[in-house]
Amino acid sequence: MTFQETLLCTWRVMKREVKRITSRPIYLFGMIGAPLICLIFFISLMRSGLPYELPIAVVDMDNSADSRSLIRQLDVFEQTQVYIKTQSFQEAREAIQKGEVYGIFYIPEGFASKVTSGRRPKISFYTNASYLIAASLLFRDMKTISVLAGGAVGLKTGQAKGYTDKQIMAQVQPIVIDTHPLGNPNINYSVYLNNTILPGILQLMIFIMTVFSIGSELKYATSREWVKTGGNSFTASLVGKLFPHTVIFFFVGMLIISILYGYNAFPLQSGWGPMMLDMLLLILAAQCCGILMISTLPTLRLGLSFACLFGMVSFSIVGFSFPTPAMDPMLQSLALLFPLRHYYLIYVDQALNGRAMFYSMGEYLWLVGFFILPVIMGRHLKAAMLYFKYIP
Repeated sequence: MTFQETLLCTWRVMKREVKRITSRPIYLFGMIGAPLICLIFFISLMRSGLPYELPIAVVDMDNSADSRSLIRQLDVFEQTQVYIKTQSFQEAREAIQKGEVYGIFYIPEGFASKVTSGRRPKISFYTNASYLIAASLLFRDMKTISVLAGGAVGLKTGQAKGYTDKQIMAQVQPIVIDTHPLGNPNINYSVYLNNTILPGILQLMIFIMTVFSIGSELKYATSREWVKTGGNSFTASLVGKLFPHTVIFFFVGMLIISILYGYNAFPLQSGWGPMMLDMLLLILAAQCCGILMISTLPTLRLGLSFACLFGMVSFSIVGFSFPTPAMDPMLQSLALLFPLRHYYLIYVDQALNGRAMFYSMGEYLWLVGFFILPVIMGRHLKAAMLYFKYIP
């Protein structure tokens, strides 16, 4: 078959696939609807960047002017809201067990007298670690206010002993910490999560729709018609079928990164080019993985199960929630088999750190390396398309 004939056959398969896409709503939902719904949901869910006014219970056993002042200062923090004030620890414990509050701040009896007499009052605080982000933020605020309270005690004690403010501060805070968070200086959880979750969801939908598109041909015994439309050329048949998917997914991917880096103005140190290329290669690599899945298990049911399992594991193994170097060495090696892992590393280097593309070239080549999967599995897939008898 000449090159011109291959192009003509590819064009015929493309027209056939476009008709299939437009005639079945599941295609439009899986390729456009589901990613956009997730985009709107996650962007609106984390539009503030950080959760604010997380409820806590304050157990004030002292009920003095100093303890009430401490509670007011704690309530000023953006992430913390004093939801319950009580003198019963039992009531506060029940509230945290019911999920009404995420933490307890405990001020003991005699707090004010110990402060004025120069003794060391003990403040306790508890957080519900079942809610990791809420507990971490509240722990930070309660620890900060406790340190400030300790500094106030030291200041009063020093003043009573006749020390100057400079001498007192040298004892209260001998080491001043100057922190500079890199990449995400505002500690914006939307930057931290959405830049990986949304491409991960897109990758999952690519797995599913690639497997569904090919698997439905096998299930409904239309695969021979598909191959015949492609001039009995496996390459023309496969490229013609998946090219419309690639175009649609690419536009959806561009919309995602436009919302992330344009509308939300997330960090994009190296410009648009590296991330656009990253998104394109992620889409193509995910389609190649989908071909592998349906070639390995050439039934629609098993292929979709493989796609869902592989796609969901991606969220855990890519390293954005738990660092990959801290995983078992075998899992570190397995992480390289997931396209999202390489997308994430390119995102860190290019969008967050602004490194030269040369340093990310290995990850780009890894994504390109997935293109070999259809070549390896082509013989098996073509045999399934022509000779496999589907067993529902």
